Amino acid sequence: MTTTMTIPRTSNELAEMLADPGKLQEVMASKETLTEFITAYGERQQGDGTELNRMVAEETQKVFAQMLKDNGMSKDIQRPNLDPQAQARGNMLTSHRQATAYNPSAPGAAVDKHFANNLEYVSSIWHKNTTAEAAEKVALLRNAASSVSPADGGFLVPEVLRAQLMQIALEKSVVRPLATVVPMDSARVPMPIIDSTTNQGSVFGGMIAYWGEEGAMLQDSNPKFGKVELDAKKLTGLSAVPNELLQDSIVSFASLIETLWPQALAFSEDQAFMAGNGVGKPLGFLGAKNKSAVAVARGTASKITYVDIVNMYARMLPSSLGNAVWVCSPDALPQLLQMSLTVGTGGNSVFVVNASAAIPMSIFGRPLIISEKAGQLGARGDIAFVDLAYYLIGDRQTMTADSSTDYQFGSDKTTFRIIQRVDGRPWLQSAITPANGSTNKLSPFVELAA
Repeated sequence: MTTTMTIPRTSNELAEMLADPGKLQEVMASKETLTEFITAYGERQQGDGTELNRMVAEETQKVFAQMLKDNGMSKDIQRPNLDPQAQARGNMLTSHRQATAYNPSAPGAAVDKHFANNLEYVSSIWHKNTTAEAAEKVALLRNAASSVSPADGGFLVPEVLRAQLMQIALEKSVVRPLATVVPMDSARVPMPIIDSTTNQGSVFGGMIAYWGEEGAMLQDSNPKFGKVELDAKKLTGLSAVPNELLQDSIVSFASLIETLWPQALAFSEDQAFMAGNGVGKPLGFLGAKNKSAVAVARGTASKITYVDIVNMYARMLPSSLGNAVWVCSPDALPQLLQMSLTVGTGGNSVFVVNASAAIPMSIFGRPLIISEKAGQLGARGDIAFVDLAYYLIGDRQTMTADSSTDYQFGSDKTTFRIIQRVDGRPWLQSAITPANGSTNKLSPFVELAA
């Protein structure tokens, strides 16, 4: 806040403060001080982004609105917007869709109430902040972090901030928004699966339904159930920052962290979710290590043809046709846009493109996503057709952060470290033989072969 006034903790303290003419005049000094006071009071009751926060803020707003009206001040000071999800950039808070990634049961939720905003958190963990208040909060964060990930060290990131970072990351991600995300309450979580390899004669690995005469003997079924394990892998990010920048403008640096860290995390996650080898990182859905994937033979080396696209579409699980998306590399885009269908001695363009308008971003009515993490042109997975609901992401929902000068002491830089724990893998164990017995197996993960 720009003022030095004390923010009340309870309704009784608020009433006592409003009864003091001197303090009331300080609050009413301008529209800005009034807005800051109401926002800070709402945040103190319960962290940013919560239902209780909005209820407190709305009730406080009504009280002040009536007071302004009673004192003839309503024309001078407009009623402020107290929605915590739409706070201005001036408050160093980035708006996010409420509850998209926030989990009130996550470990970081326990420390939400101790920080009014992201700037306060970043400045508290900065090693050059030696105030008593910062030391108290650092001790609180370190103790909270040691209870959930003692090996990582550092300071637990409040859930509001973690959720905010992940929400921004969602907007930059390819896989996470479309995948099945499982919150992990421990470092390793087993997930049940139905070990299905064929739909011929039975479904879901052995469940059968049959027609029979009344009184006929029942047929036995033996579905095969299994499990896959999500084992939280450690994703670590480092950022070295000149100490002069932190000393001169830590406010700007906090805003930078809000913008760049989510993009960096999203990029690294996507890279592993797509093509990770499963060793110390998630197992991606592209490539031969995904045993449930189908690789469709390419008609011409290093080419993507209309026939290839048709053959890929035909290998998708029918139940996934309304949910699957196409993913291709930038290298593949020129060939997609120039695909043609031969008709006799002539031909016809498959993509009808108007150079003055946006290019078509769908194939057979399903979205086309362009990602540099897909395979190079001519390699397996330069274009894929996938239903990512069949991709599991295990999210530990804990994040720790720390700062140190030791890493680059000679450069007079402070290194910030952030650690996130996450895992990912395909849900199916193998491709599925269709009910008609065709040798063309079906899968929610279809790629064009090398």
